[in-house]
Amino acid sequence: MSNIATVIGWKHNHQAGMSTSDGVITDFPGGIPSQSDQDTWTAEYEAHLVATAYIQKRVDAYAELGEQLDQLYHDMAADKGDKSGEWFKAVKKVKDDNPK
Repeated sequence: MSNIATVIGWKHNHQAGMSTSDGVITDFPGGIPSQSDQDTWTAEYEAHLVATAYIQKRVDAYAELGEQLDQLYHDMAADKGDKSGEWFKAVKKVKDDNPK
């Protein structure tokens, strides 16, 4: 289960007036939310993590931007500015290996 401080920071955009101690909400604008609300927010947060996990995997798998630009330059110089180029193939592999 996720840390409630992380959950409320995500859910409420780290607004002022929110704090936790030892996994318990101690301050919250408008009063401490119910356990039911906290459970709902935690479930939403964990679903969000699952739904967006591919993003970090793709970021980690892509070549550095300078390397990608060099690859694209060489593809263009070789008249391979389409799906036959190495840059396209590399990006497609990352996307195929890490689907949404």
